[in-house]
Amino acid sequence: MQTCTIKTPIGTAQIIGDHNGISSVSIVDSTEKLSESIPKPLQNCASQLNAYFLKELTSFNLKLNPSGTEFQNKVWKELQNISFGKTISYLDLSKQLGDTKAIRAVANANGKNPLWIIVPCHRVIGSDGSLTGYAGGLYRKQWLLNHESKNKQQSLF
Repeated sequence: MQTCTIKTPIGTAQIIGDHNGISSVSIVDSTEKLSESIPKPLQNCASQLNAYFLKELTSFNLKLNPSGTEFQNKVWKELQNISFGKTISYLDLSKQLGDTKAIRAVANANGKNPLWIIVPCHRVIGSDGSLTGYAGGLYRKQWLLNHESKNKQQSLF
């Protein structure tokens, strides 16, 4: 596995992967040194993340290789069907997976998503529209949802 770290508007991201695909993209401690060069198998991912933050990309086209259970992989695959700028509830996600009683398991799998932004777990919200748990912090979840929103909230001041 190869690793690199890149700067994003909401923190330092670490990308891990190899020729089999990207296995992890996560936020790391801000004291982590940024990579001077990006290993070849990670270059496309770094490029697509940069394009996402520049609002030049709304969907990712990467070979992914996350490590998880069969159920987690099923949830992560379903997350990739949530369109840019859209949100769904954990209950709706459970319904799409065919079992409304699995809402807690779905939420748990969502929280273990190893592919930050690429598998858009930030697009899952509470049934009442509230922001709920996010491994990267709720302020990052809010930032990402605002970044993807077509309707920007204007400041009154």
